Amino acid sequence: MTQSRKVLVTGADGFIGSHLVEELLRRGRDVRAFVYYNSFNSWGWLDTLPKNVLSGLDVFAGDVRDPNGVQEAAKGCEQIFHLAALIAIPFSYHSPDSYVDTNIKGTLNVLQAARRHGVERVLITSTSEVYGTAKYAPIDEEHPFQGQSPYSASKIGADRIAESFFRSFDSPVIIVRPFNTYGPRQSARAVIPTIITQLLSGQNEIKLGSTAPTRDFNYVQDTVEGFLSIADAPLSKVKGQEINIASGTEISVGQIAQELVDQLNPSAKIVADDARFRPEASEVYRLIGDNRKIRELAGWSPRFSLKPGLAATVDWFRRPENLSRYKAWIYNL
Repeated sequence: MTQSRKVLVTGADGFIGSHLVEELLRRGRDVRAFVYYNSFNSWGWLDTLPKNVLSGLDVFAGDVRDPNGVQEAAKGCEQIFHLAALIAIPFSYHSPDSYVDTNIKGTLNVLQAARRHGVERVLITSTSEVYGTAKYAPIDEEHPFQGQSPYSASKIGADRIAESFFRSFDSPVIIVRPFNTYGPRQSARAVIPTIITQLLSGQNEIKLGSTAPTRDFNYVQDTVEGFLSIADAPLSKVKGQEINIASGTEISVGQIAQELVDQLNPSAKIVADDARFRPEASEVYRLIGDNRKIRELAGWSPRFSLKPGLAATVDWFRRPENLSRYKAWIYNL
């Protein structure tokens, strides 16, 4: 990446976004962090970074649903990493309108702003959920899309809007599709933090939904490196492409839960909680990604296997100041 102008990161206050901002700053980039405006002046997970790191950060508070704010944030930026989104699947069942507004309209606002201001590269964050349950494995970028939840449908819509800008206006868009990212700072609506926080809070019954589905888990630093490798790749190779970030391995929710139980509290039992089950036709039963494309186009490969990634995640959650941020006793939508 050239060092001339700012890099804009939307969703910078979130899980992956905060790690991406941290790594960009470590590499000496001039970063504008787009955070969700709130009256508490909270910058989300960015607030946990050292003050000397934050001192070099340009923070822009706004809402990706507002085209005016997005236009202002994009001024003077050479690249945009668009991560801002609503991502919780259960919440999308009863509030689908907000997912359309944030994920589809928000992406449209980013694309319009990038086009207006001549942004040189726009990375649109997709999700492996757009594929639904694998029709074949591993899942490559040619796999059909299945809208198995309002969330996944909204992300399919956002991806297709991005594709349309590439095809209609030759916009320098790349659709980046991470599989299941985990690690420090992840919200408790995801399965690994759900298991860890219940165990570290001393609960002896670990409540989960279906334990049969398999997932392709990727440690957050690997996901960040995936984004950056795509940002560094020659534009001619990646422009208009849809690119998986995946480990190429799978493990069931039940297996990973038992692994964590064995590590943290072998006397704990895994129990089914009806409230945590997705509707049967909405559950994604198998996800395992094909990463050949990102290896070929961007030279990326995962560095963290599951064992050291889980160890680093558990160590982070063990710190009282981190665990205290989570409400392990309730189901986080």
